[in-house]
Amino acid sequence: MMRILFWIALIILVVMAVRAKLKGTGARFQVPPRQPPQEPVAQIETMTQCAHCGLHFPASEAVQADGHDYCSPGHVRLPPR
Repeated sequence: MMRILFWIALIILVVMAVRAKLKGTGARFQVPPRQPPQEPVAQIETMTQCAHCGLHFPASEAVQADGHDYCSPGHVRLPPR
């Protein structure tokens, strides 16, 4: 009976020691406060579609010819669909 009480007391002491150790180190692992979301850096661009292949891409990258938008200079030479 004394042997069981000894082991129970030992387990309780070890658990208490581990909890105390973890509680003392908890201050080092605090999560920093949340930052508010920042505004997007890039502005939203309008998209256009290539007259030959149908690919959608930003209008600022368009190659324009004969009133149509193309995704590359190579598609300017090809007929629109």
